[in-house]
Amino acid sequence: MILEPGKTVREIAIEHPASVRVFDSLGIDYCCGGNRPLEEACRRANISTDQVLSMLARIETQPPVAENNWSQAPLAGLIEHIVGQHHAYIRRESSRLVPLLDKVDARHGAAHQELKSIQDLFKALVDELFAHMMKEERVLFPYLVKLEAAAREGRIAPPAMFGSVEMPISRMLADHEDAGALGARIRTLACDFRPPEDACASWHALYHGLEEFERDLHHHVHLENNILFPRALEMERHGGAHGCA
Repeated sequence: MILEPGKTVREIAIEHPASVRVFDSLGIDYCCGGNRPLEEACRRANISTDQVLSMLARIETQPPVAENNWSQAPLAGLIEHIVGQHHAYIRRESSRLVPLLDKVDARHGAAHQELKSIQDLFKALVDELFAHMMKEERVLFPYLVKLEAAAREGRIAPPAMFGSVEMPISRMLADHEDAGALGARIRTLACDFRPPEDACASWHALYHGLEEFERDLHHHVHLENNILFPRALEMERHGGAHGCA
């Protein structure tokens, strides 16, 4: 993998999907903040650019991991993956983590006031994500599938209740920003998900689950912000199903 420090994190994540594991491990934002050049992102994360480049270069020497190139796949396939993988993950894990948060706060909240704040923030995040997913699954995603089918078959794009897809996409991007801000506050309060010395096994499990939830959400937002939405906008503007079979 040959990379230039001037490339944006977003470009690297799209061109080399396996790179997101490196960015996750270093706390480098590749979804909402992915338009920053790699050098700037490294400065913000207080990490040497050379160190990051070295870690990215080592990806090619490791055993390959199956990574779909969603920048070339049909939009319908990407949407199916987002809903089946990431939306399902949010629903499954939130139903597990909310009761676990309640349990840990009830046991340790008196001595650790941050737990109540984390509890409130995570519940607000879940509410935000559930409303977001409903709008995508009921309105935006079905329309994008129809738009792609029309473009592939040379038909006129179907009418939409919202006019241009720019309107719902801008709303989805704003939702992602809000979710990212909530997640960042949770991480800060949880001290980067490091439990204190008096933490019980449930607390350790909670912080591990919250960190995994954050990691999955970052990849989820990356797929939408950096791949799905730009391709949908391009398709609407030019009437072509770029990269579709």
